[in-house]
Amino acid sequence: MGRIETVQSADGTEIAFAVDGAGPALVLVHGTSADHTRWGPVLPALAKTFTTHAVDRRGRGLSGDAPAYSLDREYEDIAAVAESISGPVHLLGHSYGALVSLEAALRVGNLDRLVLYEPAFTVGTPLYPPGSRERLQAMLDAGNREGLLVAFFSEIVGMDEAQIAVLRSEPAWQGRLAAAHTIIREFADADYRFDPARFRGLDAPVLLLQGEQSPAFLKESTTALHEALPRSRVAAMPGQAHIAMSTAPDLFVRLVTQFLAGPG
Repeated sequence: MGRIETVQSADGTEIAFAVDGAGPALVLVHGTSADHTRWGPVLPALAKTFTTHAVDRRGRGLSGDAPAYSLDREYEDIAAVAESISGPVHLLGHSYGALVSLEAALRVGNLDRLVLYEPAFTVGTPLYPPGSRERLQAMLDAGNREGLLVAFFSEIVGMDEAQIAVLRSEPAWQGRLAAAHTIIREFADADYRFDPARFRGLDAPVLLLQGEQSPAFLKESTTALHEALPRSRVAAMPGQAHIAMSTAPDLFVRLVTQFLAGPG
């Protein structure tokens, strides 16, 4: 999946990303448990229009890690990748990676446009059911990585059996198993406090992708973002939930490409 390049983040951690295609730069930021191979279902189509830079977020794939975890370091990682690229850059983040991309956008000097697919932060509905972190930690402690992944997707993300089966069928599932331990630390998004005033000056055009069938807490954060951002639009994907890259790749690519290649 393209040539591998690396950049050093602010804390010295090496962040790897796979580069493919030709055209305007597009940085792809995956969500919880994934690595850069998550974009496999849509990457060939995106690479026809863009030079894709698919990141391995810290702690997985070919990227390094640090002894202590912080969301702030994740923001710095994506800013470092974006600013290592010559010229304007588009950012596309999914789920936890969308929250990271949103904050990175405030730190990137060469940002052109931003696509966010259901970043998760608390607006009204709590992100996590009571006791869910402890249940998942117990599965990890028992070595049950498969059970941890399935429980995370079903109990927290709200995926049904058919959607989980799609993820299982993808080559990226092995990477998810390898990175399953990182799920626990990414409960850090429950402590994130969204301050709309911080984003009033983010004047880049923003596309907010939303699954018609996604859980309420993801729709709430998308609505809150739309109200805060000066130049955002929401694209609701009919019949889709949180993984349209896998369940409706043609629709996903069309919406992203039309937005990034179209007028502001």
